[in-house]
Amino acid sequence: MEMKKHLVNICFVCLLTLVLFSCRKDPANSDANPFVYNPDWTEASHGKAAPNYQTVFPQNKVNRLDIEIGSAEWNNINLNMETICGIPFGAMVNGEGPSTFPDAEYVSSTVTFNGKKWKNVGFRLKGNKGLFYAWNNGISKLPFRLNFDKFEDEFPGIINQHFYGFEELSFSPGLNDPSLIREKLAGDIFRNAGVPAAQTSFCRVFVDIGNGPKYWGLYCMLELPEDNMIQVQLGESNGNMYKPTSRLNFFDINDFEKKNNNLVNDYSDISQFIQLLNSPLRISNNTQWKADLEKLLNIDAFLQWLAVNNAIVNKNSYGNNDENYYLYNHSITGFNWIPWDNDETLNGNPGIVGVPGGGQDGLSLSMNEVTANWPLIRYLMDNSSYNQTYKNKLRIFLNLQMETGDLDRKIDAYYSLITPYVVGIDGEQPGYTYLNNTGEFVIEKNNLHEHIQNRINVINQFLP
Repeated sequence: MEMKKHLVNICFVCLLTLVLFSCRKDPANSDANPFVYNPDWTEASHGKAAPNYQTVFPQNKVNRLDIEIGSAEWNNINLNMETICGIPFGAMVNGEGPSTFPDAEYVSSTVTFNGKKWKNVGFRLKGNKGLFYAWNNGISKLPFRLNFDKFEDEFPGIINQHFYGFEELSFSPGLNDPSLIREKLAGDIFRNAGVPAAQTSFCRVFVDIGNGPKYWGLYCMLELPEDNMIQVQLGESNGNMYKPTSRLNFFDINDFEKKNNNLVNDYSDISQFIQLLNSPLRISNNTQWKADLEKLLNIDAFLQWLAVNNAIVNKNSYGNNDENYYLYNHSITGFNWIPWDNDETLNGNPGIVGVPGGGQDGLSLSMNEVTANWPLIRYLMDNSSYNQTYKNKLRIFLNLQMETGDLDRKIDAYYSLITPYVVGIDGEQPGYTYLNNTGEFVIEKNNLHEHIQNRINVINQFLP
């Protein structure tokens, strides 16, 4: 009897084990398998593959990107923005908004491109004063970022999800640019002149927040410098990358956002650089100061950026603004300067001599108005050899890109490319554009051409 009872127990355990195992998901078919979770998944398109610049950043066509955000997620965006800005969408209040803008929160979205879907993509609005302006004025052409593996911990089926090799993408709406080409044009100018800068392309963006896809407008899409750019353009990516909010006249750890190597709380490289830059050694032994500084900073590259930046004019860069640049510490050349947020370039004509105290659109060519509050400019320009190098680079840029008509040809080509998606039946619509009328866009093309000619004239007057 006991034997029979024992056999029954064994049979029961075996049966229970069989049932349990039969109920378990096959790992090959579980939500943790990206090929099952998303049938569109391929390693080249969705995996952590080599960046496909031709697909993501084509230079001779305008891509279309569709983003689907659930109504609950969109409601979360509204609540988060009301907390940040203190107002609901379209409140139309006076002022520029709060003094500080924390990053908006990410929500999950679905991205569609060329017939393929990317699931659970992180979507967040970006910016500060520009974002507040759009939010306050009820303009739905909002600046935003996409992070393709932001939610991989919650959704293991998107582990290491990328977009043709890119982890993140940034979308600039051209708030202060009636031409909608300045961000891209400036990036192309910098790279063609040997200045590291993010790759860009034009992109039509359609967003569905629960009531069907709406054309949010034509954007300039940018790669993030900390993603693939430094490896591709500088040949390495292991050094520290910083996104400062600093004039570089003193070191405060809170002013230097680290974009990589975050597991190591080491800011000694940037601290050492700023300490040397502002050191009394510059006065007591200038030769030694220069030699030491050249070990920590790629001065030739910085002077190249400075020459190009002043030639085309940029009122929103270092010398006027303590943001909008990255610093990457290269193992051989030291810190390299990387410009960012270039949508307010190619505007204004500040001339040869500046007005102390600012109040002009960009820096003058001589930069006499720049004080020691901006030491990286002031101290280099006070050195005769660095000053002459700056002028030499200015002359080369003038001869190779400006006087050859290269910039004018780019302006014409970009206008031909994007015009159908800015004006006309397929163009931007009221509530989804910063243009007051289509004439603003048309006229701005001539304004850009005039700007180039004005800068050619002023630079020729400045240089011997």
